[in-house]
Amino acid sequence: MAEKKTTTKKAAETKEVKAPAAKKSTTTKKATVKAEAKVAVNAENIGFKAGDVYQALAAAEKAMDVKAIAKAAKITEEETLLGLGWLFKEGKLLGTEDNKIVLA
Repeated sequence: MAEKKTTTKKAAETKEVKAPAAKKSTTTKKATVKAEAKVAVNAENIGFKAGDVYQALAAAEKAMDVKAIAKAAKITEEETLLGLGWLFKEGKLLGTEDNKIVLA
């Protein structure tokens, strides 16, 4: 009896070997969002910011721009502008030709 040769390949030989799948990370990425400072726009808060601006200008005893006032008063530029508006309306500030503010 002659043995019959099989022409079919074994399933294991024809199966392609795949690289192991990369492990999925279970941690989620948090989006970095620049925190915006929220300014409470009401008469009381703006009045306090006006006081901060006035004190910074009085302590400096010189004309200052908005950024310098904000830095000296330790408040944001938006809050500084609100305070400046209040003080300008009351007539306590003067603007100079080079965009600086000084006490009246």
